[in-house]
Amino acid sequence: MNKITKVHSRQVFDSRGNPTIEAEVFSKNISATAICPSGASTGTYEAYEKRDISNKKYLGKSVFSAIKLVNSKISKKLKNTNLHDQELIDSLLIKLDGTKQKSNLGANAILAVSIAVKKLSAKIKKIPLYKTFLLKNNFKLPYPLMNIINGGVHANNGLRIQEFMIRPDKAKSFSEAMRMCFLIIQNLKTLIKRNKLSTSVGDEGGFAPNLQNTEEAIKLIIQAIEKSGFNPGEDISICLDVAANELNEAKTIDYYSELIKKYPIKSIEDPFAEDDWESWKKLTKNTNIQIVGDDLFATNIKRLKRGIEEKSANAILIKLNQIGTVSETLEAIDLAQKNDFKTIISHRSGDTEDTFIADLAVATNSSQIKTGSLARSERVAKYNRLLRIEEELGNSAKMAKV
Repeated sequence: MNKITKVHSRQVFDSRGNPTIEAEVFSKNISATAICPSGASTGTYEAYEKRDISNKKYLGKSVFSAIKLVNSKISKKLKNTNLHDQELIDSLLIKLDGTKQKSNLGANAILAVSIAVKKLSAKIKKIPLYKTFLLKNNFKLPYPLMNIINGGVHANNGLRIQEFMIRPDKAKSFSEAMRMCFLIIQNLKTLIKRNKLSTSVGDEGGFAPNLQNTEEAIKLIIQAIEKSGFNPGEDISICLDVAANELNEAKTIDYYSELIKKYPIKSIEDPFAEDDWESWKKLTKNTNIQIVGDDLFATNIKRLKRGIEEKSANAILIKLNQIGTVSETLEAIDLAQKNDFKTIISHRSGDTEDTFIADLAVATNSSQIKTGSLARSERVAKYNRLLRIEEELGNSAKMAKV
């Protein structure tokens, strides 16, 4: 039995240049690290992110109090536990914290440790990370929900909708999916330049041109898809993340119905605020596209159970730091999939070079992954990891069903 001998953490920085926590878990002289990401568009029901609000040296954003807890309380609690018993370790962390939203230790501290434990377990077993979750051979690769235009809180432009994404539905392999996205992004860049707009990128690597409304952005994307030689709605679908919690005015069911009729939109994430259960239920009932709950569910079993019972959505966005441990994340994925909900593994807008979510997507046969655009290395790192996994799987590599 491999035991944890020490847990150590440090302050590092995320893709927005903000402090975050990295945990390092040791078993004798072998160790593995994990870095916790951070969101900008966050829901009320997410687990608590511990920061030093009174530390003005880092404008209230440092994580030294969380680090101190990892290096003392958490390290002491986990010492001599079986490294390969993820559920036991996560339950010890949950009990040690003792709060509903992990506000004592901080979900950022707990999650960094939880992921590092999983990575170290794989390292010691000398098997790829994605193979340490479930014993199976039929691994599937996810379709990328590639963010190509940023708006909302992720960009400084006139767009209210937060993410305009493409999904290469006709791709037969992950590498083909990436080629399709690459072509569309390059053609979109040309079109943006032609319109004398900026090709600078937002937090998640998508272009952030100063467009005035949703339809203007969608039409530009359709042009780029066609210019790349693909059929919108057949080869490539358009997917939106509205992030309704961040909007001042609510969008109506009629608004979305019209948008779906007019354009090849196959997925809408967070079309309504996180507690507007009735609107979620009506839209899901009245459309045949993918309706994704992010802030609505917050990767939380209790909220997901309600959503399943009320048919409030048909897909869930999975974000590890919304719930705070690997075990609870896997529990949410399992519940969703058993009830025919699509699972979409997701990054955060303040992400890092850590590629854990790529392995998680493959391990759980999740149909899609959201990890930004083909820009900014913290986003591209996840795509590159998936390309390596596909190569490693060889002829057995298959795409998941969307």
